[in-house]
Amino acid sequence: METEIKAQLQQWNSIDQQPPITETEALKLLDETLDDKTDMQAYLYVALAYHRIKRHPGEDRLADYFIEQAKEMKQNHPLVSQLNEAKKVLKVYHSLRDMTFDNWTIHETDHQSAKMKKAGRIHEQVIHLLKAWDQDLVEKDIVDAASGRLKLYQEIHFHLTELKEILEEAIESIENRRIRLSAGIINEKTRYISNYTEELYKRLPDFLTRTEQLDPLEALDNMVGLKDVKGYIHRYYHYLKYQQQRKNMGFSMVDEPELHMIMTGNPGTGKTTLARLLANIYYELGLLETREVVEVNRSHLVGAYIGQSEENTMNYVKQATGGVLFIDEAYSLSREGQTGNDYGQAVIDTLVSAMTSKEYGGKFAVILAGYPEEMRQFLWSNPGLRSRFPEQNHIELPDYGMDELLEIAEISAIENDYFFTDGALKQFETLIDKHRVDESFGNARTVKNLVLKIIFNKSAFQSEVEQQRWLDHMRLTKKDIEIDDESDREKEAPMQRLEELIGLGNVKDEVKKLSAFVRVQQERKDKNLPHVPIQLHSVFTGNPGTGKTTVAAIYGDILKQCGLLKRGHMIVVSRSDLVAGYVGQTAIKTKKKIREALGGVLFIDEAYSLYNGGRDDFGKEAIETLVDEMTRHNENLVVILAGYQNEMRQLVNSNPGLTSRFKKYFYFPDYNSEELLTMTKFQAASYQYRLDDTVEQFLAERYQQEDVKGNGRFVNNLINEAIQYQALRVEGEEDPSMDLLTKSDIEQAWKTVQGDI
Repeated sequence: METEIKAQLQQWNSIDQQPPITETEALKLLDETLDDKTDMQAYLYVALAYHRIKRHPGEDRLADYFIEQAKEMKQNHPLVSQLNEAKKVLKVYHSLRDMTFDNWTIHETDHQSAKMKKAGRIHEQVIHLLKAWDQDLVEKDIVDAASGRLKLYQEIHFHLTELKEILEEAIESIENRRIRLSAGIINEKTRYISNYTEELYKRLPDFLTRTEQLDPLEALDNMVGLKDVKGYIHRYYHYLKYQQQRKNMGFSMVDEPELHMIMTGNPGTGKTTLARLLANIYYELGLLETREVVEVNRSHLVGAYIGQSEENTMNYVKQATGGVLFIDEAYSLSREGQTGNDYGQAVIDTLVSAMTSKEYGGKFAVILAGYPEEMRQFLWSNPGLRSRFPEQNHIELPDYGMDELLEIAEISAIENDYFFTDGALKQFETLIDKHRVDESFGNARTVKNLVLKIIFNKSAFQSEVEQQRWLDHMRLTKKDIEIDDESDREKEAPMQRLEELIGLGNVKDEVKKLSAFVRVQQERKDKNLPHVPIQLHSVFTGNPGTGKTTVAAIYGDILKQCGLLKRGHMIVVSRSDLVAGYVGQTAIKTKKKIREALGGVLFIDEAYSLYNGGRDDFGKEAIETLVDEMTRHNENLVVILAGYQNEMRQLVNSNPGLTSRFKKYFYFPDYNSEELLTMTKFQAASYQYRLDDTVEQFLAERYQQEDVKGNGRFVNNLINEAIQYQALRVEGEEDPSMDLLTKSDIEQAWKTVQGDI
């Protein structure tokens, strides 16, 4: 690989051509061979200088340093000479460009004193200009003048020098009272210098003269990925251009091309960037008067009282007239269960009215953006709005693939003068994967934020002493990428937390067995051995307070530790979180909760309440949605159904999809009297309370004699009530035992809690 790159570099012989390697590639190669002094390194330094000057067209200390390094390694390096020459020519151009040559014109009809005053001012400016020239370059023999820039550089210098001498003669003549000022010669020299300033600019290499405002199609092509979108925009551009040409020839269309656009895609897929490029295309084709994009969302448009939403919307329409109105997350204007106090619909009605009115219709373009699914539902619920956006003007921006995200990361790093080592980039891929869990993943936006976080870590935790050379300040290593939060590292191991739970011997054994199975299958997968599909969806059955929710949370952490879940968090829901009161909304609610749980565990408490055997029960819709989403997110979600044993059997058997997906059952038995006593002491100690000597005997008898409902929940309520009774008892005492719970406190608490049960 290195030999191939070396051969390509040695064939690079003109800075009018792009280097054969990128800036990041040059940095990586230089990092590997920094102490070598070879021809290849000289080329690498020139390539770095080229890229830096391209990114920083003005003065740049690092670019100058790279050029000097290349000189040291290879004397008379042709590319160094060209680069130096081009930089010096550019410096001269900037000096000439900033000069107002129109003010240099001297008119024969001017008063003599005015002529001499102007001549003195021009002389000062000429002297200032000549300081920008490099004397060595002025005197250099022209061997290869293919570009002509050096020759033009020297000619302009020659005419400036002559102009300086002419002006000095004129000024001297004034002092000797023999006024000789040839306005014609001065104006002729001025015209020559002015005319050839732009010619000098044209002869500079492209990378030095690129303007920040690229051609919109070229800027589109420079974006990472989006192959299909790029193809469509190119076709759309040529369609609009062709229709403009037909219009100029006298042809007409009853149905003018619509400029309004729908852009769907997850966050960070480039919707806003694409909207700005479209605005540029519309402007360049003469379809809109400006390239301005007014960006708004619900908070800008929806008011708090009747009439304010209409007023806000029209204000932004007026602001966007001649350009583009970009509405992000447009579906939020039409909310689920919208009431009379929600004025989002007023915004939609006002917008449609403006788009079709004589005053504003055709004078601005509307681009609506948001999540794909939500945008589809939004448009179908608003026929008036949907009809304004033809089907061909719907663009869906896909999520970036991993290779594209890594490319974005490297671009983001180099824009901030950093680069990833190969090991760091591999580690960064793991970091991206941990964040890429659901549709909320921010794609390019998240990747750029992660890069900035890594840069922060490097800057915050690496001392200046460790950074001896310039490359140390740019290198991002594997060590700089911290993918675990301090809280995660400090958290107690999930297996240890499981062991510390009181009782649940059979549950612990099942979790340990499943954990071992997951780890072994993961190892077999990593070694390319056949592995058994892992079924992790589970049913937890048992009475309330037996630890189902606690074990589910630990279960999620264990699966995260095994590398099977990316987040390991748990979302706890019940029927009310999933089921809505009218058709179509249950699926939306259920999907929303599933989206929150992706990368972790969705724990559905009292899951049997989703099924009651009724044909029209919306719980059935929730179950069907759950089954579909479990298939879609098979490797990114674990669902745990929890509830009473018999009822849960009925639920699972009610739907073939549930039956095939839930094959793992965990039974949580009621706690016995000894376990309840141990839990009671543990609960009191967790608040730094201790039990009186007589309390243990009292509790042991009660737990054996009475039927305790609620298990752990009962214990928790008992201690909370006892603490309150203790507070009532010790209030007003001179020297109370603030940490002691007596038999009296516990007895009163027992009566209260048992009464509640």
